[in-house]
Amino acid sequence: MTHPTNPSRRDALKLGILAGAGIACGFSRLSSEEPIAQAQLPLITKAIPKTGERIPVVGIGTNAYGVQTAEEKAPLRDVLKRIPELGGSVVDTAHGYGGGRSESVIGELLRENGNRDRIFLVTKVSTRGDLAAGKAQMEESLRRLQVDKVDGLLVHNLGGVDLLMPAFQEWKQAGKIRYLGISTSSDGQYAQLAEFIRKYPLDIVQVDYSLGNRGAAEMLLPLAQERGTAVMINVPFGGRRGASANFGRLASVPLPAWAADADIKSWPQYFLKYVVSHPAVTVAIPGTRSLRHLEDNQQAARGRLPDAAMRTRMEEFWDALPE
Repeated sequence: MTHPTNPSRRDALKLGILAGAGIACGFSRLSSEEPIAQAQLPLITKAIPKTGERIPVVGIGTNAYGVQTAEEKAPLRDVLKRIPELGGSVVDTAHGYGGGRSESVIGELLRENGNRDRIFLVTKVSTRGDLAAGKAQMEESLRRLQVDKVDGLLVHNLGGVDLLMPAFQEWKQAGKIRYLGISTSSDGQYAQLAEFIRKYPLDIVQVDYSLGNRGAAEMLLPLAQERGTAVMINVPFGGRRGASANFGRLASVPLPAWAADADIKSWPQYFLKYVVSHPAVTVAIPGTRSLRHLEDNQQAARGRLPDAAMRTRMEEFWDALPE
């Protein structure tokens, strides 16, 4: 949900955009020198409230990792090898992604890369009233990922929370889960998720939130912060238009010059730094399949974050863009 701005200010912002008083930059095109320069900036990490463990604020999502051929796996192998080299660690997947193939591909590639110990691995399961089926998914996820424990296990899209949560808690006590939680990517589930945040001792919740989809900030993000629950953000480039439409909307729009005050060099970094600068947000997980996108996105985890005043300015700039 977006928030209205003063019409006269909106018009003034539109004029500023069209005047091009900013950094002319494609949405994911950095010069060869810029990633090197940005890599020298300090890495931004945030603490998981329940333990104080710090993780980098930008990871990757793997919904589209359910590939088959060696040629299709090659770029994904490169991404999973490169992310810890760039300072990142969080890799998010789910039992159902890619028809179950995404977990299997990730397990295979992490084993080949030999860097599982540098990855903060999160997966998700769900069930429709069948506890045995949910537990079977949990076991299958470990087998597919070729691990004996995961850093995070979430109930996917609220599917069977009351059934699965006791099993999650048992697994956590047994050392098979480091952090447990719940995910959603639907505004229609916010009220129910809020009830679960109050009911269970959740370590992590995962929600959808972006410049074009700010509804989670109205209730869920403050509630998670109040309860000491870490927040993962899915679809941080999304919103009602979706990432491709949002970036298409920006194709001929230069970054505003003031974005440099938060070390922002591309539109993806603008989106990501907006998301992870929210005080309640712990990490954003943009879907990532290429090294080029990985390297651009990971720069959003370095340097300075927008303060409250800049966040408001970022919202106003976005809201003023022509539809």
